[in-house]
Amino acid sequence: MRRAQVTRNTLETQINIDLNLDGVGKSTLETGVPFFDHMLDQIARHGMLDLEIIAKGDLHIDAHHTVEDIGITLGQAFAQAIGDKKGVCRYGHAYVPLDEALTRVVVDLSGRPGLVFNADFSRARIGDFDVDLIHEFFQGFINHALVTLHVDNLSGRNAHHQAETIFKAFGRALRMAIAPDPAASGIIPSTKGTL
Repeated sequence: MRRAQVTRNTLETQINIDLNLDGVGKSTLETGVPFFDHMLDQIARHGMLDLEIIAKGDLHIDAHHTVEDIGITLGQAFAQAIGDKKGVCRYGHAYVPLDEALTRVVVDLSGRPGLVFNADFSRARIGDFDVDLIHEFFQGFINHALVTLHVDNLSGRNAHHQAETIFKAFGRALRMAIAPDPAASGIIPSTKGTL
């Protein structure tokens, strides 16, 4: 099974992640940031990943370190779990609507970190959650997962809907990219011979 367990301990956060890429979409999430738990659950459910994240962070300051460090740790877990990427589709994409909101996400398991993030949120906060942290999460993830990720929120008036479509589309795109490619069993999908 493509699975990894990663622990990250700093003076700002203590994070334990258990990731199973061949899961059924179940999650156990305890980050101390309820809205973020809701978004991480979207990745698990729509990506068909099993995901456990237990985190303690300096939330008395704000959620920045916790959200960013979870992105970093999840990226590390993903890189371990995906391995050499033999026989995977490599590319994935998804369009996900939620009422008036629509987001497109495209991912390439390229071995190179790259993020293009276009989301003009209708407000700066969703409850107590700062929407700027969504970018920080994905930046941390791609830097350590070594993937290229394009996120484009194409429409939306409700910031919660906008955010939810981003995380759902990310889960769906990731699910497509990590899926086995029957035509390329045992082959690394790159002319370089490595990703």
